[in-house]
Amino acid sequence: MSNDIAPGIVAVTIVTITTLAIGTWGLRFSRTTSDFFVASRTVRPGLNASAIGGEYLSAASFLGVAGLVLTFGADMLWYPIGWTAGYLMLLLFVAAPLRRSGAYTLPDFAEARLGPGVRSVCSVLVVGIGWLYLLPQFQGAGITLRAAIDAPEWVGPAIVGLVVLANVTSGGMRSITFVQAFQYWLKLTALAVPILFIVFVLADSGTPVAAEASVNPTGTAPAGMYQNISLLVALLFGTLGLPHVLVRFYTNPDGQSARRTTLIVLGLLSVFYLFPTAYGLIGRVFAPDLAQSGQADALVLLLPGELVGGMAGDLLSALVVAGAFAAFLSTTSGLVVSLAGVISQDLFGGSVQGFRRAAVISAVVPLGIASMTGSLALAGSVGMVFAFTASTICPVLLLGIWWRGLTDAGAIAGMVTGAVLCGGAMVAGAVLSAGGTPSWLAQPAAWTVPAAFAVMVLVSRATRDRVPRTITRLMTRLHTPERPLVTER
Repeated sequence: MSNDIAPGIVAVTIVTITTLAIGTWGLRFSRTTSDFFVASRTVRPGLNASAIGGEYLSAASFLGVAGLVLTFGADMLWYPIGWTAGYLMLLLFVAAPLRRSGAYTLPDFAEARLGPGVRSVCSVLVVGIGWLYLLPQFQGAGITLRAAIDAPEWVGPAIVGLVVLANVTSGGMRSITFVQAFQYWLKLTALAVPILFIVFVLADSGTPVAAEASVNPTGTAPAGMYQNISLLVALLFGTLGLPHVLVRFYTNPDGQSARRTTLIVLGLLSVFYLFPTAYGLIGRVFAPDLAQSGQADALVLLLPGELVGGMAGDLLSALVVAGAFAAFLSTTSGLVVSLAGVISQDLFGGSVQGFRRAAVISAVVPLGIASMTGSLALAGSVGMVFAFTASTICPVLLLGIWWRGLTDAGAIAGMVTGAVLCGGAMVAGAVLSAGGTPSWLAQPAAWTVPAAFAVMVLVSRATRDRVPRTITRLMTRLHTPERPLVTER
């Protein structure tokens, strides 16, 4: 075993053991069905915000943003801006009402608001979105272990899948909350410490510049205005419909705590995204060859070793590998928990044993697909998932919370329209990729999201007689702040 591989193996081993240890410790608090699904709705804002940061900052954030900035430059800063601004929309429009709904999952909310038919469609979409989002997590794990220890690409996904299943099936949401909170701070440290060393080394060494920061290393044309606008629509509205993010708001004690949690998350994300951006900008100057050789997504993993070198470079690279592996574990954990909650309630009666069986299904299916497909550009593939979510789940969530006139027929018609249009664009884009994909197919959110909203509104207006009779009571519950608890002296 070579010396440059040993630190990577040690890093992955330490993260894996620590994750299992924290999950086992959290198991002490998981005793009821509510603990498994929503941590008994007792997670405080600070802990919940760290956990959300842990699961939200996925492979696309940890590796993909730096790779995109390296390849395409400042145009790709829309990714961190959109992902962070999406949480501002969550704060303003979704966090508190969703918590007050009292639901366990997004399909639970859909059923309470619009009936069992909408729940069925919503459940299918949530599971599909979750599996699409899991694919880049598994593929990112393969990239990381291949770059760090020259392991076959199936090793990373297999380790992530096994560790996540061990934690999720043993302790559910309660256990995963502690794991994800730890992993956010590990990821932040793993990016911040190496970039500071790199800056100090470059400032003192006078290393020759390989290229100008403004030069595109691959010669690819920058994105046009349509693509940037469409991407921003996908990221802003897609964040509102991510099942693994929304389920965390059910764990807060009340709506006020949900809003406070979201506010803290905005700060955590803003700090985090400074560092992948810095890696991408430094990479354009000192390591443009990584983009030219198709290794852009591995920039964060390889840059410390290239610019610092020696034992210090190996240790910094190992720290980055640890952070990257934590990113896959935390996001995968959140997705598996959210999908297990939906599948267990729809197929297995909502029991703890059913939750565990559903967790296995939630992880094994995308793991199998990931093993049969090639790695994609991480941030780009996640961006398409956001476009699909923005075109399906987001409209029913926003209109369900804020518009009394939404009907079950309108919700179903809008979700199906968004799924068909965006899904069709994704398939057509994949088929045409060899010959150059048109921008309106490569990033379809600018027209699929308005189409889904329009169909939902028009069909609801045409079926006004189907507005639920309990709408006044439900809307009052969603929008009336909880009364503070009064304690006797």
